[in-house]
Amino acid sequence: MEIRPFLDSLPPDQVPDNPDLPDGVQCVRWQDTFGFGVAFKPNIVYAEKSGMPLHLHYLTPRNNRADNPLIVFVQGSAWFKQDLYLHLPEMVRMCQKGYCVAMVEYRPSQVSPFPAQAEDVKSAIRFLRSRPEYFHFHPDRVAVWGDSSGGHTALMVGFTGDACPSCESNPPHSAAVRCIVDWYGPTVISEMAFEPSACPHTDADSPEGWLIGHVPVQDHPDLAAATVPQSYLKKDVPTPPLLIMHGSMDKTVNFQQSVHLYEAMRQLEKEVTFIKLLGADHSFGGFCCDEALNTVDAFLKKHL
Repeated sequence: MEIRPFLDSLPPDQVPDNPDLPDGVQCVRWQDTFGFGVAFKPNIVYAEKSGMPLHLHYLTPRNNRADNPLIVFVQGSAWFKQDLYLHLPEMVRMCQKGYCVAMVEYRPSQVSPFPAQAEDVKSAIRFLRSRPEYFHFHPDRVAVWGDSSGGHTALMVGFTGDACPSCESNPPHSAAVRCIVDWYGPTVISEMAFEPSACPHTDADSPEGWLIGHVPVQDHPDLAAATVPQSYLKKDVPTPPLLIMHGSMDKTVNFQQSVHLYEAMRQLEKEVTFIKLLGADHSFGGFCCDEALNTVDAFLKKHL
């Protein structure tokens, strides 16, 4: 047995490539396509409302930076109780690209109807902005992104900023964001049943009925109208740039819902990009693909 001396440790950049190649060993050249490693902080309580703690899960890229851009992600759930882990794989992929990600819990509509969900996400943004050094992001580099009902909530947050609806008066930190990503969010709930769908949208027990207080949607046009995100837009008030993405074969939230939003943005001369994902259905029916995530990445890089 060969006795070999111990070696002193070397600086990392002086450790050599190992030249050994036993017979039969195959070589594959490594390429850096992975991105950053990810640190995960789950179940952070950012507020308590309606007698329930509200949580967020937080992802940080292991890049030793303190000024990362932040994505505030709102998981869709038909405004019912969310599964915050549902899009965790996609958010890890975004974190590997260099974004911090906060996946935010809102109060279910059965606990508190509209606009509680937008108010909760604003509270989460203010909570995060109160301690940016701990969360390793730059407080001016914040985007809000949501899918389905989370997309609707993201629109409400982005379009209203620090204005109404909000239950907080004179908050110490802003809830405004630099840009918005809306994946297949409902926009005009009174017209959800005007297009083909695999889901009920009008009765009191429907997601839309619960959103406005567990009442039939068509019987309460005033309550339904208050939930239309684009009704909060004003031509002379700045609006964060918006990316809309919607599948052409969405069986839950019809593509026309995003058309309503896009046309309103264009009429008011707001900055908007609209991507129709051909052949895609709702959520996991197409939106886990690289094309979708790379589109969001390019949009966020432009605006953050």
